[in-house]
Amino acid sequence: MRFLLVEDNTDLANSVSARLKLDGHAVDWAADLRGADGCLAGASYDLILLDIALPDGDGRDFLARHRAMNRDTPIIVMTARNAVSDRVKLLDSGADDYVTKPFDFSELEARCRAVLRRRGGAARNVVSFGGMEFDALAAQLTIGNEVRELRNRELRLLEILLSSPRSIYSKAQLCDRLFSYSEAPSENAIEVYVGRLRKKLEGSNARIETVRGVGYRIIDQ
Repeated sequence: MRFLLVEDNTDLANSVSARLKLDGHAVDWAADLRGADGCLAGASYDLILLDIALPDGDGRDFLARHRAMNRDTPIIVMTARNAVSDRVKLLDSGADDYVTKPFDFSELEARCRAVLRRRGGAARNVVSFGGMEFDALAAQLTIGNEVRELRNRELRLLEILLSSPRSIYSKAQLCDRLFSYSEAPSENAIEVYVGRLRKKLEGSNARIETVRGVGYRIIDQ
């Protein structure tokens, strides 16, 4: 998944980015609202992590503007304000969730997972498809009685494909979802990860189908 982190504290931004990248997510960082707008103009995101007090404005204005444009990207607000009234206003303004600073990274990760599950219409981490079970939290596939470990990029690629089975994703779309601006992958990298994931899916009815000249989709044979 590709995240946009809007945070002016460099140390915190580096720590959050490093933690999320360990989970296999691509993370773009903007230190202010202008930078955030620039990122959104050039890429689409699965989730936005938004600070409130930014050098060039209030994150709440960004949130309101984002929702007024009918953008539905989930937003988790990171705030030092812990009054109930402040949190209620954030949620009423369109935030999907919030974390109060200072926060534990494991809590932030859990809230990210919960928001992404809700967006996908799922209440659990485990997804059943094509005779296999996919546990995103454990980074595991279970086919029959065999548990297969997934590496980070394989995990995120399978998450994307399973978020909309039978939908076709082009190589460019997958690159956009799997890699950040700081990375420079070629579309050949997608072929490599698709090949690895196909091997992991062997023995199930789930198959990654190549739609020639268009992209890839996952189907239940």
